[in-house]
Amino acid sequence: MKPSNRFIRPLLLLAGFALAGGCSILPKAEPSDVYRLPATQAPISAGTPVSWSLRLASPQTSEVLNSPKIAVIPQGNLFSSYAASRWSDPAPVLLRNRLLDGFAQDGRVRLLSVADSNLQADLELGGQLQAFQTEYQGTAASVVIRLDALLVRGFDQRILASRRFEVRQPLSDVKVPAVVDGFGRAGDRLTAEVVAWTLEQGQRFATPTQP
Repeated sequence: MKPSNRFIRPLLLLAGFALAGGCSILPKAEPSDVYRLPATQAPISAGTPVSWSLRLASPQTSEVLNSPKIAVIPQGNLFSSYAASRWSDPAPVLLRNRLLDGFAQDGRVRLLSVADSNLQADLELGGQLQAFQTEYQGTAASVVIRLDALLVRGFDQRILASRRFEVRQPLSDVKVPAVVDGFGRAGDRLTAEVVAWTLEQGQRFATPTQP
């Protein structure tokens, strides 16, 4: 015998009130610690300011790295991430902003912008982020940042120079706060190398845009 509609409707209403009252059977989201990429305060350069402008683009990357998750390769080719911890932004944005801070701290490139602003610039720095993760070799762990940098001309996107940068920062402590500090040290080293290279190449190729 089919139950009468007059009995079904009250049961559905009771179920709806139970869910609305907070008695959900769905699992609660695990809280996450949100980390920014640490950076040391670099000294202002005593070098002569350049006359050309520079726009920084977020590097292209794989789907797994284009995420706020803090990536780790615990063994072999297995990608994973640290539980209950994440970056404040996806890795390409973190690195772009770290490079932007590096150029600002250096002080020689006074005319800086990011690609999101859609402002015209003499040169643009971008590329491919190949690694932004912790890697294990046995029990030893290191932070690895690998960037295939491209320097292109602003008005026609012609590639002027390219170079691979790779930094490996050994970790003595593999707890998440120590890992984050390791990313910060690796980011400092990579930023210093990229800033120096960009300034060298920029002086070779850049012709300031005429007003």
